[in-house]
Amino acid sequence: MQLVTYRTSGSAEGRVGVVDGADVIDLAAVDVRHRNGAHDPLPASMLDLLRLEDAGMDRVRGLVAAAAGDADVRVPLSGAGICAPLTRPNSLRDFMLVEEHVLNSMGSVPDEWYEIPVYWKGNPDAVFGHGDVVPWPAYTEKLDYELEVGAVIGRRVRGVRVEEAGACIAGYTIFNDWSARDIQFREMRVGLGPGLGKDFATSLGPTLTTPDAIDITTARMRARVNGEVWSDGTLGAMRFSFAEVISHLSQEQTLHPGDVLGSGTIGRGCGLELDRWIAPGDVVELEVDGIGVLRNVAGSKRTAPAGVNPNEE
Repeated sequence: MQLVTYRTSGSAEGRVGVVDGADVIDLAAVDVRHRNGAHDPLPASMLDLLRLEDAGMDRVRGLVAAAAGDADVRVPLSGAGICAPLTRPNSLRDFMLVEEHVLNSMGSVPDEWYEIPVYWKGNPDAVFGHGDVVPWPAYTEKLDYELEVGAVIGRRVRGVRVEEAGACIAGYTIFNDWSARDIQFREMRVGLGPGLGKDFATSLGPTLTTPDAIDITTARMRARVNGEVWSDGTLGAMRFSFAEVISHLSQEQTLHPGDVLGSGTIGRGCGLELDRWIAPGDVVELEVDGIGVLRNVAGSKRTAPAGVNPNEE
């Protein structure tokens, strides 16, 4: 099952739907027709739906079944304005779980990488969706994409064992960890960060695909720039599975529905590893079989006010 957040023509509010062939089933519309007072109204946002945990996903499946043959609760997928599935996630954490990417990016792999899953925290207020123009920060000359998968938490959980942690995943989405490489490298020489190098944009989408509909370790992943394939591969054997990551994280903190965990980039899954760099106006498409295509346009370079560019030496 593939869930989406979408907007109809002339509406600024997102709606939650399920992709069904060439259509999107409008879950709220089905709910109105079939609820008959038996339940509270379906939450309007994906985040609020996830906060219902398993009961919410069960309700979605029931609504999809009830929509069979009902043309009045469907909109053409081609006309739906697909947004990020979570327009404002509860939180963003991004890992580095693929050895080839670590080696290509750092030149060597620290011993600690094999011992613990390490992450940085992203900015949930700077999330972009399919079709959005991603702003080019004034402080960078080297804007980069990163081809990743994100696991979205669907249960409130703490202290979960690895054997049970996989069931905490509501679904998977494409995760484009946009990076301003020049400022990122300067920040991380201090031993902290990344900060400005990452916090300006993360793209998610186009769908939230439930775990029963995809094997993320074998799904083929591609990145295209202006139609040319730059990256092609799979997540393969991640050093730590998402179940291991969730168990590790939840030792002394609570994870919540709507938390997003990035896999880190696949091998040769970004311009840094290829020594190829996107330019303003480039169309960047990330594709993961079973999830879809996440398309963005790199925005125009802006001029920083004098004296405030953090990349000025």
